[in-house]
Amino acid sequence: MNYSFEYLDIILLAMIAGFIFLRLRGILGKRSGFEDDISNSFPHEMPEMKTAVKPNYKNFDESAKKDFIEGAKVAYETIITNFSKGSIKEIKNLLDRKVLNQFQEAISNREKNGIKSETTFIGINSAEIKNHEQKGNVLEVTVDFISEIISCNRDKDSKILTGDPEKVKKVYDTWRFSRNLSSNDPNWILVETNI
Repeated sequence: MNYSFEYLDIILLAMIAGFIFLRLRGILGKRSGFEDDISNSFPHEMPEMKTAVKPNYKNFDESAKKDFIEGAKVAYETIITNFSKGSIKEIKNLLDRKVLNQFQEAISNREKNGIKSETTFIGINSAEIKNHEQKGNVLEVTVDFISEIISCNRDKDSKILTGDPEKVKKVYDTWRFSRNLSSNDPNWILVETNI
């Protein structure tokens, strides 16, 4: 009688193995002879990658101008919004010492008088290079910005002193940026506003 259980165990294990084999075949499939040769499916050589044209700031070519304008737009929005909030630390590395002192003085005057500035930056309509000149290793670029901003100043009782919190205002700014071309620092510095 013990022998019959051994045969049953063998038959049961064979059935389990057969079931597993059929499930694997259903999942993985079977060879049909129409498979692609994997060595022909993928290219053997890497396609040539297009290298980005590096801006040449020494000659201030078209690529450099385009790159500069993109960065200037970001800097403009960042400086406007952080100045409005009074967050001078966020923009300190983008400002010349003279401009930094002017901004700090304006912010401390606002705080002294209990004035809160509210600014919503809508966007930049245009940013165009007005002129650029190189003095030794220093390149200075003047940019005309036209932007749309909602702004107002309120007193400590939230009464509106200037501006309109409901009205989009078109703002015209001319800013001058500077960069030492011999420096490894890629940042441009704002050296003058309202030229």
